[in-house]
Amino acid sequence: MSIAFVLGNGISRREVNLSMLQYRGRTYGCNALYRDFEPDVLVATDRPIADHIQDTGYAQRRRFYTRKPVVGRGAHSIPEPYYTFSSGPAAVGIALDDRNLKIYLLGFDLGPDSSKLFNNVYANTEFYKKSGSVPTYTGNWIRQITKLATQSPDVQFVRVYGTTTARLSDLDALSNMTHLQMSEFLDRINNQKDL
Repeated sequence: MSIAFVLGNGISRREVNLSMLQYRGRTYGCNALYRDFEPDVLVATDRPIADHIQDTGYAQRRRFYTRKPVVGRGAHSIPEPYYTFSSGPAAVGIALDDRNLKIYLLGFDLGPDSSKLFNNVYANTEFYKKSGSVPTYTGNWIRQITKLATQSPDVQFVRVYGTTTARLSDLDALSNMTHLQMSEFLDRINNQKDL
């Protein structure tokens, strides 16, 4: 079975040694992830960071998707079904297009941190809000992920959750979405157990 790890930038993801994932499946990520880890596929929908990523030459050496690729820089246009999606859900859609049958969602906290503020590992850096900011609205992301999972009943989705991950009834209700505690996921990855 082909396995994908789609990496959101919620702070629960900090616990994961991302390099360990490369040996277990394909990796898909969003936005500033490339600063710390180069996934197999990177997606950025917001124009300023997408243009910056292309300026670094990243899209010349890795698969990179954005809404408006700069000509000659190697980026791909986000496929039509996901063109209007946010970066994380678009990365999930591309993982589906790549025919992965089991998709782990890591760092998809989809809510504020424990202090009810902005939840992102890249807070306080270029292109991101300050850590003391109000949380980003996640309703669109939740609807987009729900739509993808509903349209892909034969694909198993596993949302890995930590202490900063919001419990969401929309995702809980999906028959092909299970939830896995971060400690259990880390045990499986770090000790090379079955996924």
